[in-house]
Amino acid sequence: MTLAEQFSAYSRWRGETVEAVLRLRNWLNRNDVGDAQSDQRLQCLIERLRADKLTVAFVAEFSRGKSELINAIFFAGHGGRILPSSAGRTTMCPTELQWTPESRPELRLLPIDTRARTEPVSELKLLDECWTVEPLDTESTAKLQAALARVGEVTRVAEDEAARLGFKIDPEGEDGLKPAHDGSVEVPKWRHAVIQFPHPLLEQGLVVLDTPGLNAIGAEPELTLSLLPNAHAVLFILAADTGVTLSDMAVWRDYVNAGAREKGRLVVLNKIDGLWDGLRDEASIEAEIEHQVQSVADTLEIGTEAIFPVSAQKGLVARVNGDKALFEKSRLLALERALSEDLLPAKQEIVRDNTLNETRDLLHQTEVLLQARLDGAKEQLRELTGLHGKNRGVVEYMMYKIRVEKDEFEQGLKKYYAVRSVFTGLSNKLLSHVGMDTLRTETRKTRDAMIESRFSLGLREAIKDYFARMHANLGQAETDISEIYRMLDIMYKRFSVEHGLKLAAPERYSTRRCEADLVRLETICHSQFNSTLRLMTTEKNVLMKKFFETVAVQVRRIFEMANQEVEQWLRAVMAPLEIQVREYQLQLKRRLESVRRIHQATDTLENRVEELKESEQSTAALIDELTELRDGIHHALEEAVRAEKSTVKLAVVA
Repeated sequence: MTLAEQFSAYSRWRGETVEAVLRLRNWLNRNDVGDAQSDQRLQCLIERLRADKLTVAFVAEFSRGKSELINAIFFAGHGGRILPSSAGRTTMCPTELQWTPESRPELRLLPIDTRARTEPVSELKLLDECWTVEPLDTESTAKLQAALARVGEVTRVAEDEAARLGFKIDPEGEDGLKPAHDGSVEVPKWRHAVIQFPHPLLEQGLVVLDTPGLNAIGAEPELTLSLLPNAHAVLFILAADTGVTLSDMAVWRDYVNAGAREKGRLVVLNKIDGLWDGLRDEASIEAEIEHQVQSVADTLEIGTEAIFPVSAQKGLVARVNGDKALFEKSRLLALERALSEDLLPAKQEIVRDNTLNETRDLLHQTEVLLQARLDGAKEQLRELTGLHGKNRGVVEYMMYKIRVEKDEFEQGLKKYYAVRSVFTGLSNKLLSHVGMDTLRTETRKTRDAMIESRFSLGLREAIKDYFARMHANLGQAETDISEIYRMLDIMYKRFSVEHGLKLAAPERYSTRRCEADLVRLETICHSQFNSTLRLMTTEKNVLMKKFFETVAVQVRRIFEMANQEVEQWLRAVMAPLEIQVREYQLQLKRRLESVRRIHQATDTLENRVEELKESEQSTAALIDELTELRDGIHHALEEAVRAEKSTVKLAVVA
């Protein structure tokens, strides 16, 4: 299967999963066995599945063939180049290609002077007035190419203005932008571009991120702090004739390899067609390609299996012209297979696990509830059937037993309410450690420390202390979670033993993923902001502005995610106990009411027995339906596993 076919299969699988979850949600509401919390969790899951995106980022220095590779892999079916691809610089700002159902074909451009604002690009995306918007004519390839060529536009600004916008200036042009004789500096005209294009792969959730060269990357820290780390795959493109140059190495070290990314990272050795000179035999050409692959592997310190020599230009031409021999010679298929076998299965596994985790809890919770109802109906049937032909004294004794059981349960409820009160206090304490108020306080402390510092060492210590306090907050949150978990585990076991409630141990939550994201961000921050050279050569106000526009914003996102996940866990972890307590109370009330009615009028016994039999049958039917829904969700999710195994088999046969 090609990458396009694999992605289409993934999109269909995701749609089938949405339908299976939607059936579960509708069934819970229709049969009145869910609650507001369950409905909200399933709705959030459905929205996440529908909005699921798969981001592939292309990173390289100028003139390595990024745009041509994107055209060859994703847009050859359009009959030509979609992205501009020619000699020189064609992409001067980070460019996202995507499509959403409510969109229209258009090019959205964010002016470079918006870097003077405090908001990051992610927030500016919500402000339409900040963008220059140009409609796209998708029927005309020439007009489409002309419009998209705007991502390569540049402008000239004064040297101090370029520095204010975050560009590194170097009079020699070796480690930054070189000023012209008049003192002006050429910079990108646009800070960010979003291309909304109705392409089949983009319609199914693919997002292609095309990045500019080294100097332009350095001007937009959000790209390295957020967009690249959050991409599902990063393709680092080199030229086969040059191998790894000094500027290539800088991009690899500072942007691609930052944060120790390994999974989803591929190196593309492009332009191998430059070695097809017609004067050497195939064996010599192959030997030179293998030599370059080994050289790149040694320089980047990675395995040769992660390096793919290709000719994007010949691959594009071959696909457009239907030339199978040329396409095979371009070696593009090997790269696409790597993306298919590495990227999509990993993404499917994440989505599958998340869906299973969300639905498993709700399915188990609902099954336990229905089983409690079924057991309650059976228990009442046994009690009432045993009252056939019994005198009033026996009925009164039965009422007395149920009242005693009810009193004992109410005594247990006092302990439950006490624990509920402690739980609320611990929950508030936990939320305070991952809450926005705490984060704002810590950010303000860091800002004050930076303002007061007079030397670079003070700035470094302020950044170091900031991350130390963030790690401490997550660590304290983990301690709070452990305390809450132990308390609820004891309460779950007590109610299971003393009152026969069917309660498994509560689910455990951990902040480890947020901690890992914070460590990754800290690593990138130290390489981008906290180096001795950067602290000494960058004006303090500029450095502070960049830090709070980028690093602090990303930290806030990590804590927002932690806050949201903690709140969801706190609601979910109490739900099974609360639901079963309510159900048990209801069952006791029904049992007592049934015996009381029989005590008052013995002719109601037969009617009540018939009601309970019908209730037993309907509840058993609901349990069967729930099992079918569970099987349907598992079947939809396991389609990914079957498809993956099938792909592996085909690859082995080939």
